[in-house]
Amino acid sequence: MTILDQIITHKFSEVENRRKLVSIQDLQSSPYFQRTCLSLKNRLLQSDSGIISEFKRKSPSKGWIHEEADAVEITSGYCEAGACGISILTDSHYFGGVSTDLSASRPHVDCPILRKDFMVDEYQLYEAKAMGADVILLIAAALSPEKTLELAKEAKALGLEVLLEVHNREEIGHANEYVDMLGVNNRNLKTFEVDIQLSAELIQYIPDQFVKVSESGISSPETVGMLRKLGYKGFLMGENFMKENNPSKALSQFISLL
Repeated sequence: MTILDQIITHKFSEVENRRKLVSIQDLQSSPYFQRTCLSLKNRLLQSDSGIISEFKRKSPSKGWIHEEADAVEITSGYCEAGACGISILTDSHYFGGVSTDLSASRPHVDCPILRKDFMVDEYQLYEAKAMGADVILLIAAALSPEKTLELAKEAKALGLEVLLEVHNREEIGHANEYVDMLGVNNRNLKTFEVDIQLSAELIQYIPDQFVKVSESGISSPETVGMLRKLGYKGFLMGENFMKENNPSKALSQFISLL
C-alpha cells in the first residue's frame, strides 16, 4: 500500500466520523458559509509573482517542519509579504493541520485561501466553505474522473474555485469544465519523490483554458522564472518557507529576487 493509499483510506474514515458530529445543515449555518469567495484564478492571472504560499507544519516524508507554527501569524504575514494566495493544510493525521488553522486565519487574510486536503466526499466541500476557504484541491491520483467531475461541479455550485492536481499525462484527462486551475505536482504522492522537470514535461498537454500551476519542489527564483516562461502562472510553495524561523520574511525576500 502506497502512502497515498494509506492517506485516502484514513480520510474516508475521518470524514465519516466528522459527519456524525456536524451535519451539512450545521455547516451551512456557519458565519462564513454565505460569504462570496475570492478568485485565486484572477489573482494569478494578474500577479507578477504568482506565489501561493503554504502553511504546513509537517509532511509524511519529512516529519515535523515547523511544529509550533502559528497559523494566523504566518498566513497574515504571507499576505503582507505579497503572496498571491494562501494554501492551508487541514489534514491532521499526516500533516499536523486542523480546520481552525483556516477559519482562524480568514479574518486576517485578504487574499484567496486554498483548503489543501485529500477531498473524497462532498461533505468536505461544505466544510471548506464553512471554514472560509475560497478554493478546494482535487487530487486526480485519489479520484476517478467521474468523482472528480462530481466534486468539481458541487464545489462550483457552492461558489468555490477548483484546483485540480495531476502528476502524469493520463491524469490530465480528469480535467472538466468546472476546473479553474490545473496544477502539476512535482512530488509523486505514492513515493513522495520530487522531480521539478515534470512540470516542464507536462505543460504541453494542459489545455489553455486552465490556469497552470506548478506545485512542490520549487526553491529558487530561477526555477520560477523558468516555469513562468513555459506558461505557468502559479507556483505553490510551502516547505521552502515553512522551514524558516520567519516564513513570511523568507517569502518577502524570495519575491524581491523575482
